[in-house]
Amino acid sequence: MKRPAVVGAAVTFAVLLATSGRYGYHRDELYFLQAGRHLAWGYPDQPPLTPLLARLFDTGSVTVLRLPSTVSAAVVVLLGVLIAERLGARGSGQWFTAGAVGLCGLVLGTGHLLSTATTDLLGSVLVSYLVLRILQGGSPRLWLLVGLVGGITFQANALVGFFLLALAVFLRRLGAFVAGAIALVIGSPYLVWQAQHDWPQLTVAHGIAQGQSGSSVPRALFLVFLLLQIGPWLAPVWLTGLRRVLRDPLLRAFGLAFLLLTVTFLVLGGKPYYLGGFIPLLLAAGAQPVVDRLARWGPPLLLALSTPVLVFTLSVLPVSAVGAVLAVNPDNGETIGWPSFSQQVVRQHPDLVITDNYGEAGALQRYTSLRVYSGHNGYGLWAVPPGSEPALLVGFDSPDFCARGVEVGKITMPVDNDENGTVLRTCTPSAPWAQLWPRIRHLG
Repeated sequence: MKRPAVVGAAVTFAVLLATSGRYGYHRDELYFLQAGRHLAWGYPDQPPLTPLLARLFDTGSVTVLRLPSTVSAAVVVLLGVLIAERLGARGSGQWFTAGAVGLCGLVLGTGHLLSTATTDLLGSVLVSYLVLRILQGGSPRLWLLVGLVGGITFQANALVGFFLLALAVFLRRLGAFVAGAIALVIGSPYLVWQAQHDWPQLTVAHGIAQGQSGSSVPRALFLVFLLLQIGPWLAPVWLTGLRRVLRDPLLRAFGLAFLLLTVTFLVLGGKPYYLGGFIPLLLAAGAQPVVDRLARWGPPLLLALSTPVLVFTLSVLPVSAVGAVLAVNPDNGETIGWPSFSQQVVRQHPDLVITDNYGEAGALQRYTSLRVYSGHNGYGLWAVPPGSEPALLVGFDSPDFCARGVEVGKITMPVDNDENGTVLRTCTPSAPWAQLWPRIRHLG
């Protein structure tokens, strides 16, 4: 194993490990923890692998919960250097690749939090590495491994299906389609679950396209956010890599697949990080040409200018200073204040609580002993409040299902995140909760 690969992976692992537990759980992680207690082949908004990982790594420690993501990011850096070596990078290009991939915002972001994107990024980069080996004369039997990796990744994030299909279309090799078929078979239990539940994932995707997700991006700003999420100072590197692969007949499928999916996600209203699986390969492809083109101090300068990504992506700043980065990375704010949120709810002395979103429900189940229900995504399938008991509503602005209701307070968070100002109100339901539940359930 080359030293740049090992050192780059080790440094990435150490940085992520040192910062992963400084704030707290992200709202999505709180949801994954509860989804892990309701294991199934699918959920309205995701396949089963991430909730399974949350269950396996739930020790009460945020750092331990995020270990799969920490390891994943380190392996992505390692694979990026191995790809660079296969593309002819010398020692200088390999070291530059390690730094560029390790300072890529998409890599650090998926490495800092447990998410469905964690496995998607690792799986897509590993597929890229395996396909590159095949194109450079490796055994065709590696297509079977591509299919296996793709299938396991599919069980965490269906986006890898777009990745595999786009590559297969432009490679036009039987092995690529066989790999896609294997991945589809492995991922089929999730597809069956979705079909049995009327494809709720499509409703969630439509909501994302309409801007209902906290990390949704307007179509007009899609490319701008892609540049920012990769890192603006790394743009010369991956754009050079894109130009290189498009001009190389052996590698052209990667570039064409990237362009096709860029247009696809732009039109469909996807998020820029959906393209993350291509970026380590493009950085690896551009590293040595950039090193050769720039003065000796040029590549280190680009990496030095990229280091602010650590502040914007990781839990580095004190909580009192986090507000300065929330406009760039609101996810940082979503990891702060959940214990305080929970105690403010408890002070209302409720017995039964119904929340508007899964983050609120997950926090209350993690930090309190209250009876908690929600109609959001997977929660809407797991349980319905009993009878017609009065409840404390969390996050409902104007509920139309209460016979009597009074606003009793608003949440105050340490930072101005999505829960700051959340309304608390009492509610006596106008009918049994089971009858009202179809109106309360929602996807997004």
